[in-house]
Amino acid sequence: MATPHNEAAPGDYAPVVLLPGDPLRAKYIAENFLDDVRQVNGVRNCLGFTGSYKGHPVSVQGTGMGIPSLSIYVTELATVYGVKTMLRVGSCGGIDPSVNIRDILLAQGSSTDSNVVENTFQAGVHYAPLANFELLHTAYMKAQEMGLSVRAGDIFAADRFYNDELDVQKLADYGVLGTEMESAGFYLLGAKYHFRALSILTVSDLLLREGSTTSKERETGFNDMIHLSLETAIA
Repeated sequence: MATPHNEAAPGDYAPVVLLPGDPLRAKYIAENFLDDVRQVNGVRNCLGFTGSYKGHPVSVQGTGMGIPSLSIYVTELATVYGVKTMLRVGSCGGIDPSVNIRDILLAQGSSTDSNVVENTFQAGVHYAPLANFELLHTAYMKAQEMGLSVRAGDIFAADRFYNDELDVQKLADYGVLGTEMESAGFYLLGAKYHFRALSILTVSDLLLREGSTTSKERETGFNDMIHLSLETAIA
């Protein structure tokens, strides 16, 4: 059954879906990493594809930027299409002083300044959105097998991209590795709808010192993260 945001038919999505924010990264992953690819969604140009990786069915679906946009696609994938495993493959800004450009970070948990968690639980409960441990452990072990250096820890999901009031140094002081705009909402939905969720992120720029990648590099240059995500997905 199609939705206002997705024209895919029942069964069009594989049981595991990779979730890049950028629809063009979804297209890049489909064309360069999957076999027997077909496009299953093109509504609003938020592209979705299904194919196979090493003989395993895998889908990839763009989600747009931020918790509100991601939440639409993730909710529908879980509740309409029955997807049980989702891996966000995205970029993030590095915060921790030891983090460098193109490092791969595994979001063990996600802090946020968004009200999405507070609005779900109301006053008195400060829920901590966490990754699925099975996926987290698998990704970490696969990275060792592949010779990739990864870090697992807290990722800050910012409600605003431009936020002069945010104390980034304090986040660094408390051990936050990096920041993006989705993982807290993603993990909250994973808990609500009982699907396995993990964010695997590549550092695209540094917030407390010089360093950045271009938009083209962010679209096509994160192959190590993509390989790791696919190997984790089929394990």
